[in-house]
Amino acid sequence: MIIDRPRSLARSAAAAALVMMAGAVGTAYPASAQQTAAPAAERPFGTLREQAALQQQWLDERVQTVLPGLMRSYGVDTWVIPMREYNEDPTFSSLVGPTTFAARRRTIYLFHDACLAAGRPAGPECTVERVALGGTSQGGVYTAVRADQVVDAGASQRPAELWGDQQWLVLRRELERRAPRTIGVNSSRTFAFADGMTAAELEAMKEGLGPELTARLTPADELPVSFIATRVPGEVAAFERMNALVWQILSTAFSNEVITPGVTTTEDVVWWLRQRVNDLGLTTWFQPSVSVQRQGVTEAELGANPVIERGDVLWTDFGITAMRLNTDTQHLGYVLREGETTAPAGLRAALVRSNRLQDILMERIRPGRTGNDILADALAQMRAEGIDGTIYTHPIGMHGHGAGPLIGLWDRQQGVPGRGDAEVLANSWFSIELQATSPVPEWGGQRVRMAQEEDMMIGADGVPRWAHGRQTSFHLVRPPGAEAARRP
Repeated sequence: MIIDRPRSLARSAAAAALVMMAGAVGTAYPASAQQTAAPAAERPFGTLREQAALQQQWLDERVQTVLPGLMRSYGVDTWVIPMREYNEDPTFSSLVGPTTFAARRRTIYLFHDACLAAGRPAGPECTVERVALGGTSQGGVYTAVRADQVVDAGASQRPAELWGDQQWLVLRRELERRAPRTIGVNSSRTFAFADGMTAAELEAMKEGLGPELTARLTPADELPVSFIATRVPGEVAAFERMNALVWQILSTAFSNEVITPGVTTTEDVVWWLRQRVNDLGLTTWFQPSVSVQRQGVTEAELGANPVIERGDVLWTDFGITAMRLNTDTQHLGYVLREGETTAPAGLRAALVRSNRLQDILMERIRPGRTGNDILADALAQMRAEGIDGTIYTHPIGMHGHGAGPLIGLWDRQQGVPGRGDAEVLANSWFSIELQATSPVPEWGGQRVRMAQEEDMMIGADGVPRWAHGRQTSFHLVRPPGAEAARRP
């Protein structure tokens, strides 16, 4: 409901509400917050409208430049993706514009390469036709097909929307016009991102298409995985900025601004992170984690929500979501003891070993190599250098745990059948997630785990690079009065 009233009155009402809330919960809001108008919203990526314009550009670029090459590479001349409202295919967010949040009743996306279907070589005239049976054109990306029936809609008449089994008959008509050799559908026992076709939809689709067209159905399998995984150049700058923002947030979270040793708990930091993301108008795809390692104390003895003390090693797993893109980062901090200006040498050396493991992995990730091949190669080098670690790296992008090859799981260092057999693609992104464990002399030889995660990007040249950087020194929580913590 919209109420038309002067802004000054609205501000007064908001301030009064804050005062009432503060009275209800004690000291929830300081007096200054009750009397001062709220600051202008922080918008690190612009307004929603500005973000939507970027997302629409990325969609246009993806379907025009990425899709044709992938369909030809996998020999799929026609790709059909049906989905129903609130039961969308995993490819949905890669296929629609920023103002579409769900399929419309049933939406069937049809992609067709006439040259490939006819066995002709690729050329400038060989574009991929894009049709939406149901739903909208998504800003002109698709040719939207409506029903032949016209309905009286008050002051005007409008074509009815496709409905029920009628859609399968329209799909049959559209396919018969195009004479496809193969019809790719999203069905896979290996990749969740390629398994959007439900049993009921497939059954209805076969009934509607008839035996001749049904015989041409084939699992698309790697096509949807690759389409979701491949990023376009326009997204690169946004992802770099997202990672820079993550670093900024984490450098504050692991500093005197947020942590008071002996008072602040790990859950306090978790919820500070959640609130900070919310205040920036962003979201996250998972609940952040914060934990500590402490000299002479086991994980069980620390418990689930320990108070942070001086001498603790801090760890966090944190990500943000913006414009349908996701980040995933794990950083480390250290709470300085009185008289310390940096972390003990043994902890710094342990971090260096983790950095070295990052180098080993980055040197081996190249397009065309499978995740399992990269994992085995990297682990062999890791062991040859005497590093005690594990690698559990995953793709990232439109999803946090994204489409593409897995490079290990924390509990499957021997390789991941199926999902680890996929090949790395150019123009894809990964979260380099791993850990190295080292004995620390200053802690009496106690083993300390340095778990790190940084996002990286593989460009068209096939060479990986960090999206923002990688942590090589600890975030420091300093004693009172010391210089403010600096970003590593």
